[in-house]
Amino acid sequence: MTELTAMPNVGPVLAEHLKAIGINSHEDLVMMGTEEIFLKIRLQRDAGACLNMLYGIEGAYQHVRKTQLSPERKLQLKTFYQSLD
Repeated sequence: MTELTAMPNVGPVLAEHLKAIGINSHEDLVMMGTEEIFLKIRLQRDAGACLNMLYGIEGAYQHVRKTQLSPERKLQLKTFYQSLD
């Protein structure tokens, strides 16, 4: 789990969720993609997974803090998130 928690935005809780759905490295994260990972976490682990978690996953994907995501990408993710309700 050390590699997971070494990624930006990934603390123990998100790392546990990632590991539970088969994500063990940054390469795994890139192969599955942010939205797919979020859907799996939401369906299999945490029905209350929030927009901040989605931003955190994308930040880990891009190797940046979630506050450094571009406004365009944040809007895409927010639109995706709102489509789930």
